[in-house]
Amino acid sequence: MSGCLWPCVSSANAMTAGMGGGLFGPKARSPAELVRHTRDILRFIADHPEPCSGKLEAKREQKIADLSISVRAMKSILYGDGDGDPVAEACTQLTREFFKDNTLRLVIVCVPHMDLETQKEVTLVYANLARQKVDSRIPASDYLEVNQDLLDILMAGFNNRDIAIHYSTILRDCVRHQVAARYVLYSQHMKKFFDYIQFPDFSPSSEAFKTFKELLTRHKSSAAEFFTKNYDWFFSDFHTKLLHSSNYVTKRQSIQAIGRYSFGENKFISDAALRQLKGKPHSFNEPFKGSKPTYTSRGISYFQAVHCE
Repeated sequence: MSGCLWPCVSSANAMTAGMGGGLFGPKARSPAELVRHTRDILRFIADHPEPCSGKLEAKREQKIADLSISVRAMKSILYGDGDGDPVAEACTQLTREFFKDNTLRLVIVCVPHMDLETQKEVTLVYANLARQKVDSRIPASDYLEVNQDLLDILMAGFNNRDIAIHYSTILRDCVRHQVAARYVLYSQHMKKFFDYIQFPDFSPSSEAFKTFKELLTRHKSSAAEFFTKNYDWFFSDFHTKLLHSSNYVTKRQSIQAIGRYSFGENKFISDAALRQLKGKPHSFNEPFKGSKPTYTSRGISYFQAVHCE
């Protein structure tokens, strides 16, 4: 991804706006100072998550407004703005500071208390930071390796319609890193996906299915190992809860997904595991009459349902 070389100061308008600086105002903050400033705001909001009274509430509202400005400034540094492209050194400074002192934890805790626009922008900021390299390492991956409980918090977001889309977006950027994906794959959360996907509310259901697919396709070696070790309970639940879902969209998406996992040159399930699976009573072929595998131009196969019971 294009990185950034500071003074992203072609994006300096955004930086100055984010820091309260102007032509005669206070000196604009560096990327690292911007993160520290944002972290202080997040700490205040984390300590005062609910509306207060009197002067404290006025201060809280101001902090929420300041947070919006700071997040927008970070986004401008990482992505650039209309006046210039992002600059590598600025992005490196911002990334290095962001993964210090639990900034990501504070962001996740405070997402429910941000306004909608800030929620959207903070997911874009993290999406960029999750991919940034510093000294040939990926700080996001290193941070998640020692803070895996954050993945538990993000998974719980599927139960809250107001934050499901934002938490799941952050979660998908987390599981781009194998250490995070393996944690979720081998946790009890995997079984919960079968319930989340069946939510009557489309938004959390759709987000759950996208995250489910990302977990099972992003890292082929981890996915293959997971299927080999867990195909029994996994396909039993897949069969009874998804392939037999009363929701047509869920059923059809599930057919396509199982085809991708099981057939073609990019399949993730070993032939041995697949042979054993086909002998099980919950074989995924059973409920679909007239279904057959078809193949895309990329060689990825999926089931094209002709008739679904």
